[in-house]
Amino acid sequence: MVTELRAHTLTWAEVDPSRHPFELDEGEARELAGLVAPLLPSPEAADEYRGRSLAPVTEFLVDRYGRWACGWNWSVGEGDTDGGIVGEWCCTSHSVSTADATAPLVVAALLEWRDWLEDLTERFAALALPSSSAVSSASVDPWHWERACTRLVTAVADRTQAESGWYGHCEQVLGWFLAYNGIDEERAKEIVEGAVGGRFGSWIAPDVPVIDAVSSRFARGVGGIR
Repeated sequence: MVTELRAHTLTWAEVDPSRHPFELDEGEARELAGLVAPLLPSPEAADEYRGRSLAPVTEFLVDRYGRWACGWNWSVGEGDTDGGIVGEWCCTSHSVSTADATAPLVVAALLEWRDWLEDLTERFAALALPSSSAVSSASVDPWHWERACTRLVTAVADRTQAESGWYGHCEQVLGWFLAYNGIDEERAKEIVEGAVGGRFGSWIAPDVPVIDAVSSRFARGVGGIR
């Protein structure tokens, strides 16, 4: 699958629900399933080509709703795309059967992914800076950033079940939070890499000392302390 359709590369600007309105009632969900069904691979093709066989579905959803939709099959654990939060979709080899049975799963998975993005928006708002003005790292109490990091790491570990590759999305969410607070993408990436830096691993939820250490480094990174 081309890079543009991989959820790992999504930026906050591309997934921010306020920039990409989306609603789907029951009738629209059925209509969407009907449009998706002809794009689905056969079980045989799904076994042979795995996640690549879903490219037409992903391309259709992205064209229709925006690039945020490419995360629809970012399932928990070792699915089509490693380390996500979607439980409605397992992986191509297990989730693809008949088109009529599979298409509603695609829609349910898309809705679950969207719900997660909206949940993150609420979390970001609750953890937002005291002022809506431009970020001044020197004027914000480091505790603010430590608390935010701790809560977001905990939330992502829970939703991903801390399975294979979960830390990739965790780093992404921390970067999204920094972007939400006005920090540019390159600096955000440096801050997150400096804070996490291999301290998380697959199939193991981080314990309190590890989270505390990451959160402290995260806060120091935002404050420009090296």
